[in-house]
Amino acid sequence: MLGVIAAALGGPEVLQVTELPDPEAQPGQVVVRIRAVCVHPADVAVTTGNVPRGPIPPPFLPGWDIAGEVASVGPDTTDFQVGDRVVGMIPFYLTRGAPGGYAEFVAADVDWLAPLPDELDFAHAATVPLNAQTAHQGMALLSASLLSAGSRILVTGASGGVGGFAAQFAAQEGYRVLAQASDGDEEWVRGLGAQEVISRSADLAKVGPVAAAFDAVPVGEAAAAAVENRGVVVTTRPTPAIDPARAVRQDLQLIQLDHKLLADLVVQVAAGTLRTRVAATMPLTEAAEAHRRVLAGGLRGKIVLTLG
Repeated sequence: MLGVIAAALGGPEVLQVTELPDPEAQPGQVVVRIRAVCVHPADVAVTTGNVPRGPIPPPFLPGWDIAGEVASVGPDTTDFQVGDRVVGMIPFYLTRGAPGGYAEFVAADVDWLAPLPDELDFAHAATVPLNAQTAHQGMALLSASLLSAGSRILVTGASGGVGGFAAQFAAQEGYRVLAQASDGDEEWVRGLGAQEVISRSADLAKVGPVAAAFDAVPVGEAAAAAVENRGVVVTTRPTPAIDPARAVRQDLQLIQLDHKLLADLVVQVAAGTLRTRVAATMPLTEAAEAHRRVLAGGLRGKIVLTLG
């Protein structure tokens, strides 16, 4: 099969198109014929070695989020049948590239996958798993602080994948969402349910106080400055400690795969009650160029690599 490996640690130039052995489904697995795989900043980071638990020794396959069709089924596996449309998240924090999603076929545990409704295309489906689950789980941490309905909440990076879903979940919870948007993305972010939209260049210390912040970028101290004392900040990466005298709770949200949650989120996207967007689709063989575009920034949506 065709795959794209990180042959060394470094920039996009380390990605190489190569032939790899076809995978075989083991018990509890299916082989997925990949139709779409999302390109995340996490994929770009892993090729440079900038990942928790230290760099992954090359060569390895990048790629978390996949969508496609079941090509074969392992022994005693009954959850899916050949031909089923599926979407899933490879728990890269566990597999560390063995497997990754940048390939024609992936042997996936059935617990990584959810059924893909016919109403949702492969490319948009591939933008959902990592981003939407991270946002949903992070909002659960934030809501655990017993915020009252109507509380004002800051969401940074609301133009992006995690921040965009977080803004939607916050609005669904009845919070008043103050969302930070990239220039030109204000209308999109308002459409996610944000009552207030501010520029990326806004001084966040002057837009508060807010009861809580979902710092999806994260921007760290700037977001914390907007939060009232005894508030809460949820971030997607470690950030500097907040002055203990302020009694602000800091929570770090790291993704935990939950295929039942994923199935529910995918149904919501298919029904149009959750929104996501694709900036561009590119063939898998152009993965290096896709990484260059992610590094350049300014994307309105995700880049998705496609096959077939």
